[in-house]
Amino acid sequence: MSTQQLLIETTTAAQGNIITEAKKDGTIYLVGTYMQAEIENRNGRTYSLNEMAAAVANMRSQIKEFGGVFGELDHPDTITINMDRISHAIKDIYMEGNDVIGRAQLLNTPMGMIAQELSRSGVRYGVSSRGAGVVNEGGMVSGFNLVTVDLVVTPSAPGAMPSSITEAIEDVKLMTLAESLQHDPSAQKYFKAEIQKFVRNVINRK
Repeated sequence: MSTQQLLIETTTAAQGNIITEAKKDGTIYLVGTYMQAEIENRNGRTYSLNEMAAAVANMRSQIKEFGGVFGELDHPDTITINMDRISHAIKDIYMEGNDVIGRAQLLNTPMGMIAQELSRSGVRYGVSSRGAGVVNEGGMVSGFNLVTVDLVVTPSAPGAMPSSITEAIEDVKLMTLAESLQHDPSAQKYFKAEIQKFVRNVINRK
């Protein structure tokens, strides 16, 4: 009997042509291709256009109802979204041909501030969709439920690569993370611990 399973699909920075958009108020968005239908990804799975479109439509209704869908910095191995690891909010998602185009706002949470610093530094990172569905022997996915899209260092789909490009902003001074935390020792301690954990995870993946 086919059973539902956790489905995590990653899209690298170059694959998704994802750009980092910096607005005049300092808000940073990550925009680009988050997923693709009708193509076998690196996990050997394929999502039909109908399955993908239905999942995207469901997420669009959630965005409309709640104002966005939260995602995490680095995906966990569960469906549940952990409040303490939220880094961004998906503000828009839609189909463009076989591609899923998303727009996510990086938040001023501890994890979101790490993501913002990575973007400002020019470091490229990708996205990883998290959902559930049934996979048949041929790798086709059915009953797909897209839960969220996370930010990852080592993203998985062959035709979408986020190239992190920060738009230049004239006459706008963006406060750096160090400046924003310089008077908050507890926040600095938390941030340092999370950076160290983040680096260890990257090293362990190699």
